[in-house]
Amino acid sequence: MAGTPGTPSVLRVMNDRAALDLLIAHGPLTRTRIGELTGLSKPTTSQILGRLEAAGLVRTTGSQTGRPGPNATLYEIEPAAAHVAALSADPTGLTAVVADITGTERGRCRVEAHALADDVPHRTARLVAEAVDGALGQAGLGHDDLTATVIGTPGAIDPRTGELRYAPHLPGWHSRTLHAELAEVLGTPVSIENDVNLAAVAEQYEGAAQDHDDFVLAYVDEGVGAAIVLGGTLLRGATGGAGEIGYMPLPGAPLARGGTGAYAREDAGGGFQSLVASPAVRQLAGGIDDLSAAFAVEGVLDEVARRLATGLAAIVAVVDPELVVLSGQVAQAGGDALRARVEEELTGLALPRPLLRVSELDDDPILTGALRSALTQARATVFDTSTA
Repeated sequence: MAGTPGTPSVLRVMNDRAALDLLIAHGPLTRTRIGELTGLSKPTTSQILGRLEAAGLVRTTGSQTGRPGPNATLYEIEPAAAHVAALSADPTGLTAVVADITGTERGRCRVEAHALADDVPHRTARLVAEAVDGALGQAGLGHDDLTATVIGTPGAIDPRTGELRYAPHLPGWHSRTLHAELAEVLGTPVSIENDVNLAAVAEQYEGAAQDHDDFVLAYVDEGVGAAIVLGGTLLRGATGGAGEIGYMPLPGAPLARGGTGAYAREDAGGGFQSLVASPAVRQLAGGIDDLSAAFAVEGVLDEVARRLATGLAAIVAVVDPELVVLSGQVAQAGGDALRARVEEELTGLALPRPLLRVSELDDDPILTGALRSALTQARATVFDTSTA
């Protein structure tokens, strides 16, 4: 049971967590180095490491050599203390990754949506379970080993209803009982998060948005969305739909919900998405499928930059971020040439002049963000020694 703030029990828990966070951030450390980084005495540091080792949260991992005097024992996080699952959903299937508490990947699995028939009851929950099972099997683990699971999907969960919105192209994910079904099949707490929001988490953790508390991630791919981070906090909106800029009405684009035929849908068939998503870039290039080749067609780069700048100007004028990160297939294909032209086009469209960068993350940013979110949740639970 946790004690009153300022009491020895609370200080003990805080010191334990400080040591664990240092081992996560730096890798193996000696007792002396942990003491130096925390400012704690050698006896106190020894007590902390003794407690954490007894709790199965840290372990010794050899010794530090090459210095005068006796070799010093190195301590590291016990990888098996907990495991998490991270998933990325798209209209064709699911990719799942399982990692230990240090963030080291232990297994990965991709399951295509057609693997299960459309009429199978609770199809989505079974699909998720199959993907997680595949990743767990590679890691030699079972569901009981999972502490947290985070799933990234297009759209957003409405906090009032629990229903997935803004993603009609993701069949089977709109049940209000989906959370309960997923928790039942996985046997672990489950979070469903917007995919672009998770990409922003990845940028904060290891990408272009490190050290920035106010930024916008514009994800320009087959679809278009944004994540808005203000004061270090992700802006979600009343219905979870903050950042659904694909629906944003712009000059030259049909309204996302006001058209007919192909545009009479609730999937941002019009609006900003219809101007800058990858299908629009291919169309501008005369149907060239490869986006990099499409940008090489005369006039395509300038036109896409003009369109992107027009939409971004509306966001910048309202949010005034320090930084705008361009991510997704279109941004990657356009590269720095696209960034430079967008930056030039933004001049005069909006008074704020944020930094403009293209994401340089190599791995799937949605999976990376889901993994980081799952690790944050798991560490909050596993590293809490107040009940030990």
